[in-house]
Amino acid sequence: MIRHFAPARPTYLRVVRASAWYDLVVTAGFATPWTYALVHDALSSLGNTLGLGVLPELDPMQTLYANLMGSVVVVWAVLRIVRPLPVHGLLDGIARTLFAAWQAYALAHGAPQLLWLFFSVEVAFGLVQLVPWWRNRHTNLLDHKAGPTDGHPLSTANQRGPA
Repeated sequence: MIRHFAPARPTYLRVVRASAWYDLVVTAGFATPWTYALVHDALSSLGNTLGLGVLPELDPMQTLYANLMGSVVVVWAVLRIVRPLPVHGLLDGIARTLFAAWQAYALAHGAPQLLWLFFSVEVAFGLVQLVPWWRNRHTNLLDHKAGPTDGHPLSTANQRGPA
């Protein structure tokens, strides 16, 4: 079923890869306590310079959560760079929707305005990766013909590597 709704391959997979490269570049510094301290200072300085607010002082729990998020996002980014699949774009779009929701929540509760920069990228990549699925689902539902993999949406037959 996923195969029937998957967006056109070459262009869509380039978007999946581009979002992965963005994630890798932006979040690699969050993956270790040492690099996170540097990123934290740089983001606070940038926020201060732009008048968008500074980050709260570093503490062990904030560092732990930043490192956990950074580690998971780096691994997820490498997977999408090495083996981009249409379903990776769908899942990444869903994850970006969740990230954007939590960022909006934080912004509504006093987070530094610097977060808007990251929020806008999350929303943009989320839309670029989800809208093609929605369009294809809408189009394919009108002329859908049952195939051998219907009922098995995550079948490996539905997910081929890059063209």
